[in-house]
Amino acid sequence: MNLWNRLMCYSRRRSPWLFHMNGGSCNGCDIELIASLTPRYDAEQLGVRLEGSPRHADILCITGPVTHNAVNAIKTVYGQVCGPKAVVAIGSCPATTNVFIDSRTLDGPLNRHIPVDVFVPGCPPRPDAIILGVAKAAEILAERAAKKIPIDPVVMPLVGPPCNGACACSTPNAPKSTEEQP
Repeated sequence: MNLWNRLMCYSRRRSPWLFHMNGGSCNGCDIELIASLTPRYDAEQLGVRLEGSPRHADILCITGPVTHNAVNAIKTVYGQVCGPKAVVAIGSCPATTNVFIDSRTLDGPLNRHIPVDVFVPGCPPRPDAIILGVAKAAEILAERAAKKIPIDPVVMPLVGPPCNGACACSTPNAPKSTEEQP
């Protein structure tokens, strides 16, 4: 790999630019995403920058369940993000449609329409969990730029007090435990 490619991989890992898109959410995850950029959590000191255009972004952050009206917009915006790109599904709604699972206005989880690289669980997830998810997406982005493409999506662990199985915070792509049969 030449010097220019190494510099680009280093830059993508150290300063990811995000484009935020709402797929029809209650705005709880949107508020937490913006809170992660405020001085309290200060993701901007890590180089994270929220962009106004998908053509300038490296990582696409999508919140909320995918509604029928938002499917074409999500696919269009995904096509506008220049490659290599990564997708972060923020909250439980894009991963499992959460409490809206039987709604007639939804068109399933996000990974049915576009490939998702990182799932950040929670309803809404904490800002530090969102920052961890974006950092993992930046690592995936740098690996893609270096032609080391990961295959499976990453499910970020919950940050904060453990739920001990009392909530529905699992995602459809979460690794399932396998028990050996005698």
